[in-house]
Amino acid sequence: MAKSIRMLVAGLLLFVLFSGCNFNKKKEEVVVPTSEELKRVELNKRLDRKWDDANAHYDLGKIYLADGMLSQAENEFAIAMGYDPVHWDSAAAMIRTLVESDQQSKAKILAEDYIRRGRYSASASLLLGKAFQKEYFDKYALTCFEQALRIAPDSAGLNKEVGFYHLSKKDNVRAVSYLRHSFEIDPRQADVARALGKLGVTV
Repeated sequence: MAKSIRMLVAGLLLFVLFSGCNFNKKKEEVVVPTSEELKRVELNKRLDRKWDDANAHYDLGKIYLADGMLSQAENEFAIAMGYDPVHWDSAAAMIRTLVESDQQSKAKILAEDYIRRGRYSASASLLLGKAFQKEYFDKYALTCFEQALRIAPDSAGLNKEVGFYHLSKKDNVRAVSYLRHSFEIDPRQADVARALGKLGVTV
């Protein structure tokens, strides 16, 4: 009888050992990837298919920048600009990366270089200015807008963009000046008329 009990216990021990059961083992948690991780995977797939996709490099760089991976972000923005020298969003994001990396002097020199590159056309200057605005570089944005206006002072669209920029900064005096000039050039702009009306200007 005792021998049978010992054999039964031994059998149970062997079963536990070889079945890999662990009664103290906690149930493994399922790790769900974040939307950012999924986006990073998707961007890398896009780049596997088409490495010269400047937009994909920019988007990946923005993820790295948000994560504080500054050298990787700088690399992605540089690649984007290499494939598309007028990818102004990457240009402005590069300046943001350098500032975050505490490379203020390099950031200033490069920003001035980008602004010089944009002076060949009003639209280039405007797009660069809007890219700087997205990265909260208001001084550089305003420099670009002023550069664009020197090239095309009587562009209704440009005056509208600059007017709305000043409106977003609560500078109503300048906003009225540019929006009114834009409306004088092209009075078919309902959005400009509404903005001027809210500012108390009769058109």
